Amino acid sequence: MSRILVVEDEVVIRSELRRLLTRNGHVVAEAGTVAEAIDQGLDNFDLIVTDLRLPGDLGTTLIEPSGEVPVLVMTSFASVKSAVEAMKLGARDYISKPFDPEELLLVVNRITEEERVVRRSRALQLDVDLQWTVSGMVAECEAMKAVNARIARVAPTEATVLILGESGTGKELVARAIHAQSSRSDAPFVAVNCAAIPDGLIESELFGHEKGAFTGASAKHVGLIETAHGGTLFLDEVGELPPSAQARLLRVLQESEIRHVGSSQTRKVDVRVVAATHRDLPAMIGQGDFREDLYFRLRVVDIRIPPLRERMEDLQPLADHLLAKMIKRVGRNPLSFSEDARVAMRTHQWPGNVRELENAIERAVILSDREVITADLLGIESRTLSSPIAQETSANDDHGPAFDESLEGYFKSFVLRHQSGLSETELAKRLGISRKALWERRQKLNLPRPKAK
Repeated sequence: MSRILVVEDEVVIRSELRRLLTRNGHVVAEAGTVAEAIDQGLDNFDLIVTDLRLPGDLGTTLIEPSGEVPVLVMTSFASVKSAVEAMKLGARDYISKPFDPEELLLVVNRITEEERVVRRSRALQLDVDLQWTVSGMVAECEAMKAVNARIARVAPTEATVLILGESGTGKELVARAIHAQSSRSDAPFVAVNCAAIPDGLIESELFGHEKGAFTGASAKHVGLIETAHGGTLFLDEVGELPPSAQARLLRVLQESEIRHVGSSQTRKVDVRVVAATHRDLPAMIGQGDFREDLYFRLRVVDIRIPPLRERMEDLQPLADHLLAKMIKRVGRNPLSFSEDARVAMRTHQWPGNVRELENAIERAVILSDREVITADLLGIESRTLSSPIAQETSANDDHGPAFDESLEGYFKSFVLRHQSGLSETELAKRLGISRKALWERRQKLNLPRPKAK
């Protein structure tokens, strides 16, 4: 299914084209002039079919602002000269009026199929460049084998997926694996970090806005959901969405339609949603911070990714994989881990999970001036031993640090134990973070500062 914009001032011809293309599985929008076409947002479409002679500007005026969207030009003034001029301006093809419906369909289908091939090629190249390949998911332990099995089962379906796991466990990698094994693999994969977009802009970024919808909206903006049309939308940290955006997202999942901020009209979208979070959504529902109906819509199938400390069987093969990837990226000669480096990696708890491991290996590759990476180059031993929270736990627990506890658990227990006796400045200093970071973490974990009595 392709989205096609038909630009034709003759209402009868425009209606006939709409019926013809709709019957053949396309979604069609109409415009009578160049200005009307531009107002609809040219990058909302997969193909623009325009008459050459239009009231006001010529149809070829649309070629430049259409960007990468192909333009098919129609004209009843058929001539070699006008065809050559249109092609020189960047038209994808040219068809003369009156045209045979079958001929038009052949041209339209050829262009849209060519665009699908181009998008698929770009997507594959992006995956190669970023090394976001399914083969990059090292899975020696049973827990990760179960994750891969669930990916293989759910990917060919259209089910919405909720990926759960701590920060740094590879939730986006799982989402990309689902996309790569689905029927949408040749369409866009659009990743959105909901926590990175300010609340005041999240609806505009996701759903788009009309010109003049709010102060500063000087032009129409296509949202990320529309950008993912035909493909997969990955919503990372979906638990950070504000209530208004949650309501809009629910409509996308229920009705497959969106409405731009500042518009009264809805438009259909075809996207598969894969969401991820490290937060406890049921607890947020109980606190009134997350919609229960949205939670169940997102969690048709859930995939839980274990933290790295629970999949230590994967540590060495994963480290070797990341080392080879990093060597290729920076153009280094082959490197290997020393035995003390492997011991250090095995004894570290990896609170930052795979992301922390990758960063440690990148650091070591950059700093290494030999063929062997030693433990000191990884820079992890001191963090394991000197964490203020770990020290506190060790000092107050005869059984030593509770390494099976999550990093968030350490933070909560440390804050709750000391907040009555320490100022925020002192508490932040003990934790080795800034006051701002302490405040942000309190908000995230729902740990407000107790009111003074």
